[in-house]
Amino acid sequence: MSDEQRPHTFTGTFRMHEGVRSRFLASEHDVIVYLPPGYEEDIERRYPVLYMQDGQNLFDASTSFAGEWRLDEAAEQMIAAGLVAPLIIVGVYNAGAYRVDEYTPTRDSAKRAGGKADRYGRMLVEELKPFIDSEYRTLPEPRSTGIGGSSLGGLVSLYLALKYSGIFWNVAVLSPSVWWDNRFIVRRVRALNAAPPLRVWLSTGTAEGDGVVAGARRVRDALVAKGWTEGESLHYEEIEGGRHSESAWADVAPAMLHFLYPATR
Repeated sequence: MSDEQRPHTFTGTFRMHEGVRSRFLASEHDVIVYLPPGYEEDIERRYPVLYMQDGQNLFDASTSFAGEWRLDEAAEQMIAAGLVAPLIIVGVYNAGAYRVDEYTPTRDSAKRAGGKADRYGRMLVEELKPFIDSEYRTLPEPRSTGIGGSSLGGLVSLYLALKYSGIFWNVAVLSPSVWWDNRFIVRRVRALNAAPPLRVWLSTGTAEGDGVVAGARRVRDALVAKGWTEGESLHYEEIEGGRHSESAWADVAPAMLHFLYPATR
């Protein structure tokens, strides 16, 4: 894995690992790592980590295929304001043509695609996380480790958080593709015996299209039925006028970071 400083179009300190290979996947993934203020100076301090999907859309419009989340600006501002704990954000670039397969837990017969999320999860948990924990000063325990994304990235993040609840604790699920495979993710939540120790942010916009809000509500209701508590282990929000876009998720990002990584918990 190569390591280099990113250009100054980014806000904050970044390192880039290009062409990361996996024994579980045919694809390679670029990985970008945001380091919080003070990381270079306070060499004894260790930090929580958030693993985010669609990494090329998080920090800079020049690397994005659909706009940016401005997640670096959100983190810098919220940390500086004392609202969010300094954290490391690992942006895993999607692999283009492989994205749909890797971000979906089942094969959707209607789409004739999907079903590689388990392999993608093994890459994250068995290869990438150990590398990040060895390369950076992380707090590696579950309570300090999160996973998140939007759209299909939100779908795969919730699916993998449920599968690896002993690895992840904080889960960011923005505008998830609940429709995939006849709402598989709702059935997956309903199949749980009880709620694992996960803290979930779930949000969707009211202007994302037909059935989107109804799908998010089904996920919320399934989570609550299994033991999540709104306002405590679950934050659910419908963003009035929110669209299915990076700019909409950028508007939500500061509050999402504050809920999952508050400066004092």
